[in-house]
Amino acid sequence: MVVSGSWAFADTIVTFDPSGSVDTYPYGINTVGTATGYYKDSGGLYHGFLRTADGTITSFDVSGTKYTYPVSINGAGVIAGYYQASSGYGGFFRASDGTINTFDVSGDSTTPIAVNGKGVITGSYFDTSGNMWHAFVRKADGTTKSFDPSGSIASFPFGINNKGVIAGEYLDSQDIYHGFVRTATGTITSFDPTGSKYTSPFGINNNGEIVGAYADANNLFHGFLRAPDGTITTFDPAGTTDTIPLGIDSKGAVTGYYGDSNHVTHGFVMTATGKIKTFDPSGSTYTRPQAIAAGTASGYYNDSSNVAHGFLRTR
Repeated sequence: MVVSGSWAFADTIVTFDPSGSVDTYPYGINTVGTATGYYKDSGGLYHGFLRTADGTITSFDVSGTKYTYPVSINGAGVIAGYYQASSGYGGFFRASDGTINTFDVSGDSTTPIAVNGKGVITGSYFDTSGNMWHAFVRKADGTTKSFDPSGSIASFPFGINNKGVIAGEYLDSQDIYHGFVRTATGTITSFDPTGSKYTSPFGINNNGEIVGAYADANNLFHGFLRAPDGTITTFDPAGTTDTIPLGIDSKGAVTGYYGDSNHVTHGFVMTATGKIKTFDPSGSTYTRPQAIAAGTASGYYNDSSNVAHGFLRTR
């Protein structure tokens, strides 16, 4: 079933850039409107930032590194991400008081990608001995567990909810990506929308609803929603050639981006009832929402000079 529709409420879009930024990339937002991500300075170095709902922006870096990449923030203000290490990447989390701790799971690269409300972090790490990527889950006490779906040769979690349920994708030996969901007790279920040749879940909310994209036989991407009972619904904004949903909030609102017939990329939000509204910040030539919380979408857009700026979109 394909869900589509529209509604006519006006958008409120606020754009922003940290001081000294030449490119700004917000990646996460929490329920109180605090956004996080990273920005590039004029020297080509990448720094982390957080922006509170009142517009205050704080820059931060993992000590001793030139490249810091925050990607997720929970309701308590804990931020997870990764940084450029001497070899590969290392993981970090930043507490609400600004304290930064680093960690590595194994091998030479650890890339945390999501943190839930209990401070549990998930992501991937590269196993140099096996030459493959594995998934991991790290509890707030530092206990870490590695896992992979059956048949995986590379595993990539993308989201974790407050119940500890993880959603992501894995690559099999036939070079096909499948979706997976892992319960807090470790049970893993793989899934694909009907007709999919490439499945990528990108977000999960506290109800267990999973959002993502899949490619059909013509290599066109479509959005999908997977209910907690496993039912999968597909959707596309009108006029789309590719649909990439990236985030879902606790009320089932979805955000992401899509390409039109002129190969221009636009943002969209979709309500839990399936109504879709497209949007672009003023002057945008490329709009990419990354996350949504309490109805507010965060992401970035490129201007006519191909400079990336941050935005928040509410309705």
